[in-house]
Amino acid sequence: MAGWSLYKPPAGRFPDEGSHLERYAATFDAVEINSSFYRPHKPETYARWAASVPADFRFAVKLPKAISHERRLVDCSDLVERFAGEVAGLGEKRGPILIQLPPKLGLDRDVAARFFDLARDRLGGLMACEPRHAGWFTLEADALLVKHRVARVAADPAPVPGAGEPGGWADFRYTRLHGSPRIYWSSYDAAAIKRQAAAARSANTETWTIYDNTASGAALGNALAMLDLVTG
Repeated sequence: MAGWSLYKPPAGRFPDEGSHLERYAATFDAVEINSSFYRPHKPETYARWAASVPADFRFAVKLPKAISHERRLVDCSDLVERFAGEVAGLGEKRGPILIQLPPKLGLDRDVAARFFDLARDRLGGLMACEPRHAGWFTLEADALLVKHRVARVAADPAPVPGAGEPGGWADFRYTRLHGSPRIYWSSYDAAAIKRQAAAARSANTETWTIYDNTASGAALGNALAMLDLVTG
């Protein structure tokens, strides 16, 4: 799920005591930190979050918009360095870095290659890129992502043709479900969640499925329903 807010959780699914994160982590084993896109967090904050969850819990962290949307991946080594220092507070509980790109940012091969090299050097670990411009859904773009070991996010709803399917580096899969038809608000029905669970089970690689339809609180129920299907 994107974030760990517990919107009127079903009785018995979470402990009654503890912070929202502690209660969330008693049921789920992963979460996407979305707030890092909007504002920086201190290393001590990340460390506190890491200390409050079980040993096998992992955090995906969204790249700051100052890097992806403001500098548009150009001349951003100082910001990447700062971000790397911040998320280091998660230690071994840091999972993938999510790189969401602006809808109007097309593929510039040289810019993208330099940025991915920088991110690989400073951040390391798993990386997933969520492009939203048609220029990223070509054989050339896919080859670039494979070369730099970056998975292309499978997103719903798909902003452009091809965006609903995973791409890039195939040894990792990251799916973001934003809610459809009303983005961030709509809940997924049982049939859709069954398909999403089946896709995760059949991936044969490390797979993250994130429900981002949090505006209405639908993400929590959808995530629980999928959890029951993949673990039941």
